[in-house]
Amino acid sequence: MPVVTGRLRDPDINPCLSESDASTRCLDENNYDKERCSTYFLKYKNCRKFWHSIMMQRRRNGVKPCMPTAAERDEILRAMGKMPY
Repeated sequence: MPVVTGRLRDPDINPCLSESDASTRCLDENNYDKERCSTYFLKYKNCRKFWHSIMMQRRRNGVKPCMPTAAERDEILRAMGKMPY
């Protein structure tokens, strides 16, 4: 597996891995009809926006690493009580 692909599959680096997989799976199941998968795309887009805003906030506050680890993200989501995206 190429290094870039491995990094994208790493849950500590990619916070929207499950959303990405769901949209890809939807495309596979629906013969790449993008209209049928628009809800999956929207959920992925919202996920990326949410975690990007968290990352930027942490960067402004000087928190390292900028992107929370998978365990930290689980805690953040649990504290929110529901999925924000």
